[in-house]
Amino acid sequence: MNRFRVLQFNMQFGQIWDDTYPDRAPIRLDATLGEIRAYDADIILLQEVEQAMSGGVQFKPPPNYTRLSAELKGYDSWFSYPKSDPRELPFGIGLAIFSRTPLRETMRMDLPSPPIEFDFFGQKRTPTDRLLIGATTTVAGGDLRLLNTHLLAFFMLGSSSLSHPVQRGLVAAQLAAAKGATILGGDFNVRRHENLIAQFAGCGFATVQSRHITWRRQPYVLDHIFHNSVLRCVGQRVVPTPASDHHALVADFEFA
Repeated sequence: MNRFRVLQFNMQFGQIWDDTYPDRAPIRLDATLGEIRAYDADIILLQEVEQAMSGGVQFKPPPNYTRLSAELKGYDSWFSYPKSDPRELPFGIGLAIFSRTPLRETMRMDLPSPPIEFDFFGQKRTPTDRLLIGATTTVAGGDLRLLNTHLLAFFMLGSSSLSHPVQRGLVAAQLAAAKGATILGGDFNVRRHENLIAQFAGCGFATVQSRHITWRRQPYVLDHIFHNSVLRCVGQRVVPTPASDHHALVADFEFA
């Protein structure tokens, strides 16, 4: 096998999409698993694996990740929560990497959020920190570094990651330091994605696509798979799915 497939998917902790009441839609992890299996990917990068609990409570072991690990047989995996924070809102948290080949050299890095005040149901809040995780595997005869992240949605707080560049800068530093074939996937939450693409291009990385929207709630390209020139993208597609408020992004690669 000289090619491999990567699936990038913000799974929204298993909450399916409902056009009428999206925030009240049920959680159906069976739908998540069906969506993941449909692509027969060698590498799976997931965001919002778990639903955040009030008070910063983090269940251990993490329930959704535990079930995914049990049912996605033949995959090695690495998961991390962000650091526990009592300010956490009841949305999705936690990142996971699944690989058909063994993972090694796992890492996690907290990405600090600035103290921007925003209103949440009449209460003044500030955002919690975000996360970057990584691991290395050997696939299609070559070593491959995998990175996975989920950045703060500054546009939902009336701000921009250009005004608060720390999170993006920390991720860019990982790209600039990359040695050998590297893939970065994630939900970058950048509404004007052109400036994100330009920033990471300066580190030697390209996105597999920037034309098709990846989020149901607004027509934005939030999800990306970035790769460096050691890899060649030989096919990609964005697939709308009712299993999340994000679409699935699938890309096939070979070593250049």
